[in-house]
Amino acid sequence: MVVGKSLQDSVAVLPGVGPKRVQALSELKITTIADLLHYFPFRYEDLKVVDLNEAADQEKVTLKGTVVSDPIVSRFGRGRNRLNVRLLIEHDVIMVTFFNQPWLKDKFVTGAEVAIYGKWDAKRKSLTGMKVLAVKNSSNPAFASIYSVSKNIHQSTLVKLIRDAFTSYQDCISDIIPAALQQKYRLLSEKATIAGMHFPKTQQEANAARRTAIFEEFFLFQMTMQLVKQREQAPQEGMVVAYDNQKLRAFIKTLPFELTNAQKRVVNEICRDLKSVKHMNRLLQGDVGSGKTIVAAIVMYAAVTAGLQAALMAPTEILAEQHYKNLTKLFAPFNVKIVLLTGSTKTKVRKEILAGLAAGTVQMIIGTHALIQKGVDFADLGLAITDEQHRFGVNQRRILREKGYRPDILAMTATPIPRTLAITAFGEMDVSTIDELPAGRIPIKTSWIRSNQVPNALTFMQKELAKHNQAYVITPLIEESESMDLKNAQEIYQNMQLAFEPTYQVGLLHGQMKADEKESVMADFKANDFQVLVATTVIEVGVDVPNATTMLIFDADRFGLSQLHQLRGRIGRGKAASFCILVADPKNQTGIERMQVMTETNDGFKVSQKDLELRGPGDVLGEKQSGMPEFKVGDPVADFAVLETAQLEAQKLLTNNNLDLPANEQLKAYLEHETKAYQNLD
Repeated sequence: MVVGKSLQDSVAVLPGVGPKRVQALSELKITTIADLLHYFPFRYEDLKVVDLNEAADQEKVTLKGTVVSDPIVSRFGRGRNRLNVRLLIEHDVIMVTFFNQPWLKDKFVTGAEVAIYGKWDAKRKSLTGMKVLAVKNSSNPAFASIYSVSKNIHQSTLVKLIRDAFTSYQDCISDIIPAALQQKYRLLSEKATIAGMHFPKTQQEANAARRTAIFEEFFLFQMTMQLVKQREQAPQEGMVVAYDNQKLRAFIKTLPFELTNAQKRVVNEICRDLKSVKHMNRLLQGDVGSGKTIVAAIVMYAAVTAGLQAALMAPTEILAEQHYKNLTKLFAPFNVKIVLLTGSTKTKVRKEILAGLAAGTVQMIIGTHALIQKGVDFADLGLAITDEQHRFGVNQRRILREKGYRPDILAMTATPIPRTLAITAFGEMDVSTIDELPAGRIPIKTSWIRSNQVPNALTFMQKELAKHNQAYVITPLIEESESMDLKNAQEIYQNMQLAFEPTYQVGLLHGQMKADEKESVMADFKANDFQVLVATTVIEVGVDVPNATTMLIFDADRFGLSQLHQLRGRIGRGKAASFCILVADPKNQTGIERMQVMTETNDGFKVSQKDLELRGPGDVLGEKQSGMPEFKVGDPVADFAVLETAQLEAQKLLTNNNLDLPANEQLKAYLEHETKAYQNLD
């Protein structure tokens, strides 16, 4: 370490970096020397000169030759131009064309030797130029790093700053990854990794540095997550939920069905956490219809038998009310005081509920965001559950948690999360998975049709309605939009009325309706007052109408796969066979692939994995709520094997309490800084 210098020094210490450049760099999230050295290229260009006979058609190559004609600039179209110049390469004369770069004319002197990087067209024996690399007597790197830049910071400026920073601060760079792991996985030192990422001479050098950088990024992230998790679960931080096992067994025996093996397994995992002194922070995930609500009911009752209160927060009033009705029915013989609190709860009832909560006479509360408002105080909250937890932000979950003295936390989601996301987005949580559907569930048959086949689909729906079943018709928009040619709810609603009324009644449900209007429409549909419900994605989560056997989804290729799977999960909840019909005329390969995946599998985990591959993690979880870290070099999907290895090594190091060893001093200092920053975000 160099005295007086630190990688945390501001970039302002570098030559040529004044206040304007400091501001421009900060827009790229570069404020310190460390940020600059870890601002890695997103790709490389091989600028090594190749022989003409080795140049592959349509590939980017560097060719070197002699200028044999004066360059000519010609104009075409409005404000556009091309520069043409002929090069002699061995015995061939080729044409080089640069578009809209007339100033390069001065770079070409007849008889001079030049090297040009561009795209080679073998048929026309021509090169579309991108860069003039080497005018005679000048030198260029044979391999160039390409960075993401802004209009205020150019490539050449950034490259110079990184080189200056490395030259001046390279002796300050120390290894964070323990030596034992470096040897085990043949990793480069931190200094060699930074040099190899920024200044490689070949693609092989860049690949070696990138391999180390990916492992380091994942390992440090996993160490941070595991450390936060360890602190969350510290014995003195948690509460023991000493539930009555006999009462719990008696309740489970009254259920009108046998629990699946998967449900039994996750109930045991959660109950172990409840009884433990460690603080529970667990994610319960399961496919649509896998029976998460029953698991929630069992563990909420466990908290009640321990003399504690339990809360369940849902993202919509429809879902909260459904949970309330189901739980009220389940606990009718058990003298449990359950209440419902939403934005629609009348003032007088709300006052009674709040008084009962504070006094401890209310044992279970189901609600929406209303649960986290001021004035909602618990006597002794032991268990807080969030349903469809990705619909809630970090702060909303934190506020619910703070309603009690560190209650155990259970988050539930019906968006099956591939291991890739579970490890990254929920790295600080334990994950329980219900990977089995209840017995007797008939798989939903999904088919894909084009728009011109809709009349056939309506005929099929008529047959299903004649069996006294009901149907959903889903559309992406509420009203007509000039910008997007999508079917809209108002138009579809009118079309469905023409197709089915007066024999069958058609209802309409969308997100712009008031809460009480939505409740009324859903209640009418559930009571079979409507046989066909035209709806937007407001019915995506949790609505349960066992009599609905058919779903027609318009413009299905405009939805994400996970969303389509959630929508499809609204049918197939009764004893009759169910059918999902996707209407789509995809314009690209991604749209076609989505339709194929949906018709090939009902497995939510497979659907979610494919969605992750096609769209990326933020889209699958919902960008604002995803909690996905922004990795600089690693890709959680493409580099999953490295991510998994990094997680195992992080767990091992912390389990063996090796963080305090002298060999891990740098790692420990880094983590202390990072975990503080992480917990401040929460």
